Amino acid sequence: MATGPRYKVPFRRRREGRTDYHQRLRLLLSDEDRVVVRKSSNNIQIQLITPGQDGDNVILSASSNKLEKYGYEESTGNTTAAYLTGLLFGLKALDEGYETGVLDIGLHSSSTGSRIYASLKGMVDAGMDIPHNPSIFPSDERIRGEHVAEYVESSNLPEQFDATKEKIYSEFS
Repeated sequence: MATGPRYKVPFRRRREGRTDYHQRLRLLLSDEDRVVVRKSSNNIQIQLITPGQDGDNVILSASSNKLEKYGYEESTGNTTAAYLTGLLFGLKALDEGYETGVLDIGLHSSSTGSRIYASLKGMVDAGMDIPHNPSIFPSDERIRGEHVAEYVESSNLPEQFDATKEKIYSEFS
């Protein structure tokens, strides 16, 4: 690593590629709760986070591996699971009295129709007020999993999607 009086060592989390401090500062200055969406190959996790003096406070969370409680038996890392997790999170947040937030995607790349925006569509469909542009959402056929059922005869993803969606709505109504 370079040394000298003119060299500034970046923060540790920036060096590790874990935090974009410019984006984080903009989100914190907005003075709104952050809706943090994190994805991996097998899971989607959504959290409602408020900033505090001693660090961030997680108020509410939902994870796609909790969908099997509602009868969802397919992969928890796909677009359908992301939408259902967003719907579950949105209904939980409204039940707790949180209606607004700002989407925080972290260091994930922003691409139209991605799993992050599928979860955002689930939150918006639940009734949360999150600033967005509707053109970034994936198509309804992709959210229901019809593109998978078209190629895999044994897939009943659209039927499972509808059944799970009804169970989630029935729990929060």
